[in-house]
Amino acid sequence: MKRIVCLVLCAVMLCGVLSSCSTIKGDNKGAIIELYLANELFNFDPALAYTDDTMVKVLSMMFEGLTRLDDDGDWEKAMMDSYEYKEDRGEFKLTVDLKSSKWSDGRSVQAADFVYAWKRQLDPEFRGDAASLLYDIKNARLAKFGDCSIDDVGVTAPDIYTLEVVFEHDIDVDAFLRTAAAVSLVPLREDVISRNAEHWAQKTTTIVCNGPFVLKELDYGKIMRLERNAYYFRDVDGNEQLDKYVIPWRLVTYYEWGDIETQYDLFKNKEIFYLGEIPLDYRWDEYDDAHVTDESATHTYLFNTENPLFKDARVRRALSMALDREEIADIVVYARPATGFIPYGVKDENYKGDFRKTGGDLIETTADVAGAKALLKEAGVNGGSFSITVKDNEQDLAVAEYVKGVWQGLGFNVTINALTGVKNRQLEKIYFDKFNDAYEAGEFDVIAVDTNMITLDAFANLAQFSTEYSGGGIVDLRVAENYETKLNRLGYKNADYDALIDSSFNAETEADRVGYLHDAEEMLLDEMPAIPMFFLQDYYLINDSVLSGEETVNGYRDFSRMKMKNYLKYYNAIIEAQEEEAATAQVD
Repeated sequence: MKRIVCLVLCAVMLCGVLSSCSTIKGDNKGAIIELYLANELFNFDPALAYTDDTMVKVLSMMFEGLTRLDDDGDWEKAMMDSYEYKEDRGEFKLTVDLKSSKWSDGRSVQAADFVYAWKRQLDPEFRGDAASLLYDIKNARLAKFGDCSIDDVGVTAPDIYTLEVVFEHDIDVDAFLRTAAAVSLVPLREDVISRNAEHWAQKTTTIVCNGPFVLKELDYGKIMRLERNAYYFRDVDGNEQLDKYVIPWRLVTYYEWGDIETQYDLFKNKEIFYLGEIPLDYRWDEYDDAHVTDESATHTYLFNTENPLFKDARVRRALSMALDREEIADIVVYARPATGFIPYGVKDENYKGDFRKTGGDLIETTADVAGAKALLKEAGVNGGSFSITVKDNEQDLAVAEYVKGVWQGLGFNVTINALTGVKNRQLEKIYFDKFNDAYEAGEFDVIAVDTNMITLDAFANLAQFSTEYSGGGIVDLRVAENYETKLNRLGYKNADYDALIDSSFNAETEADRVGYLHDAEEMLLDEMPAIPMFFLQDYYLINDSVLSGEETVNGYRDFSRMKMKNYLKYYNAIIEAQEEEAATAQVD
């Protein structure tokens, strides 16, 4: 019956003249947009968004931080209403007053929600990829390594709507407010997470959002429905219009309508109006019609350096040298061959220029198989067995098949381990994300991730390879006399690299800070604990005669301002079809 809804919509579109409409009419709440937003997600915790570009796209719609980034990548107010930064009795203090807004369950967004989320990143037993972004805060770094109480960290809520942040030293407040736009630093509800710490981010009944949209329905293999957060900045008591800040009412993806090729057919038949994924076989055909923008992300193969086969950097470099990144980009189509670890679009010194352009091409995009074989011979390695762990999707599998063939040509025995969500038999509608579980536990030989930029500054992403800045904290709080620092997930440690990251963090000038980061990237690509494969691009097909909207600086779609032309015709068609379906069900 849901396919009937689509066919009705198609008929409406073909026979009706579309006109613009920006405000809702009558008793309805606005446009219902049926689309293919993205592949399925199995966890909606913002702290885990670092390695999945789909998570970043969706969670950016569901959560909002103190600030957001404008089209130039600079900060603008989001949850923050005003701020004051000053020296107060020898302490450098940022005081932030919040705007009036509410969570999707109607409770006001409070300063304590930011305090909880940031301290969660700094908890010594929590692996928080964004922790290093907060190390300028008083006692933050000490708390992360168990050297003081988390209660001593200089972030507090002196009243309900005031956030106070005390720093170790004078800071660049604009740089910090740009950092505050990171998805990893959005507010979270302690009362929600504490009741169900393991599964709160996997169930619609326990996820509360403060962004434009809330996850209203999630049934794996069937449906994902995002719906306008009716409390998002609205003065509900003042009866402000529902679509003042968020125009669409619902964004609905029906996974039960079929795989991505079926969804592609639905789009081509004008039965859905937006396609956020394009099948590999059709990407070149759609190249001229697809909307393509650079993402702030790099598809990366990470080595588990605890594996004896990958202990020697020469082996890792050889495996990288043998790959033709131009051929990989041709497989993906909407991608750029990686020439470094940090992608294009990341800001350079004084937030001007482009880090990648300044750093130049640090790795070759074409293959050097002879050089790779020579390095392996020098390292005394003539083969071995290992697996490549990937997400179970068409693109990542296609790239892995190419890589497998190249590496087997070097004499290795390579298998592909494709992982996805697996249903939890004890908990209804809860799925284990087997890929993320393997990544978090370090249970892989080589693993393919989308390394998203945590901010548009290179520091946090390069810091992930330094033990002291990777956000891992300590192994066991119970052993107070001998806290052991967690290594990063790769088990990689290099004292010289650690020193460069530490020098960047403590640099007195911006030129020195960024200079150390460029040096760190060069060293990283010489050591090669991670192979940059290609720079990701966001791509989608949209029926411009029906939908219009905007894009963000990260290259993602801003659905909150999306308009559906003459949406009432589509709305009424959907409602009538649903009523017909309900009546048929009653008769049956």
